[in-house]
Amino acid sequence: TMIPNIVYDLRYATENNFTHQKLYKSGKQTFLRLPVVRALQEIQNDLAKRNYGLKLFDAYRPHTVTQKMWDLIHDEKYVADPSKGSGHNRGLAVDLTIINLKDGSALNMGTGFDNFTDTAHHNFKNLPPEILKSRTLLKETMEKHGFKALETEWWHYSWPNNRNYEVLDIDFRKLATTQ
Repeated sequence: TMIPNIVYDLRYATENNFTHQKLYKSGKQTFLRLPVVRALQEIQNDLAKRNYGLKLFDAYRPHTVTQKMWDLIHDEKYVADPSKGSGHNRGLAVDLTIINLKDGSALNMGTGFDNFTDTAHHNFKNLPPEILKSRTLLKETMEKHGFKALETEWWHYSWPNNRNYEVLDIDFRKLATTQ
């Protein structure tokens, strides 16, 4: 892997996501643009100094998968409008959390991944201090390295200027053979 000690828990390769469907065939690897990989490497190094690391829920997402999600939830607060494409479709967005490197446990962020309630929003403050501290650590660390938070999802971060990159609809198996 290009990102040391990152844990992969690619939720859309399983049924453990809001669709309750397996949307990807691959669950062992994903793809990102090089600037994103470099930033995540730096983030991993920063977090490791505190015995923390990253767990990745999603990264590159084929455009056809975004269309399937949109067909289920027509709400741009939570799912990208496929007519515009998304940071995930461009290999520039990540869904992730912070884990404790000692035991692999995720820090408590107050909701699970893919929670479409106000509780998952960055500005939701009616949470215990420990949870707010964990969310702040994730957001400040990601933003320090150039990512921009999606305000409705504590786990979603995008690389800036993602409209400068093309929307991709390449299957994971085909991407794996082009490496």
